[in-house]
Amino acid sequence: MNGHRLVLALSLLSLAGCEQAMHDMYDQPKYKPLAPSPLFADGNSARTPPPGSVPMAQGAAADTASGRRGRTLVPAPPGPALPLDDQGRSLARGDVGERRYANPLPLTLALLERGRERFDIYCAPCHGASGNGDGMIVRRGFPAPPSYHTDRLRNAPDSHFYQVISDGYGVMYPYADRIGPHDRWAIVAYIRALQLSQHAPRDRLSPQDLARLSATPVKGGETQR
Repeated sequence: MNGHRLVLALSLLSLAGCEQAMHDMYDQPKYKPLAPSPLFADGNSARTPPPGSVPMAQGAAADTASGRRGRTLVPAPPGPALPLDDQGRSLARGDVGERRYANPLPLTLALLERGRERFDIYCAPCHGASGNGDGMIVRRGFPAPPSYHTDRLRNAPDSHFYQVISDGYGVMYPYADRIGPHDRWAIVAYIRALQLSQHAPRDRLSPQDLARLSATPVKGGETQR
């Protein structure tokens, strides 16, 4: 009986200790805003950012809430262009019906491999592995992007895709802060490869490719001719 009482007493003491530990977490020592502190030479607990620091919060609301409005210039996002043309215009600008620019990077296997890697990471979740707009996120209810294989996008200039990757389009998030300019052009090159994979002219195919194409089953159990 005495043993049970001892266990009960120890349990109550343990609970009291836990409660005290919780209160210590709630009421831990901390400085209130603008409170003085003897730890620093200027006597202030609030520390100024190191020289060269860049505020991450942006927009009018963030400026107002932080007290930076009118006092801090937020740097513009890095310029999206790789080379400029001979008039100094960005090769990254242009859309259907506007200035049309081709990919300024030389088309190599290494560029396509890099573009495929970046595409699979950033683009395929929505656009799908083949560019049909049926990625895994779309299958779960996200709005479907247009297929890359429509006439409109097959006829769009390379700069259109670069600009959309950089600035976003519709519900698509801009990726300028996540994908560097070189990788954006690599993705554009891979998008062109995807388009060519489904719209290659027959006269550009080798006899081996034509034989494989003819033997590929299509809907209905027939083979392509």
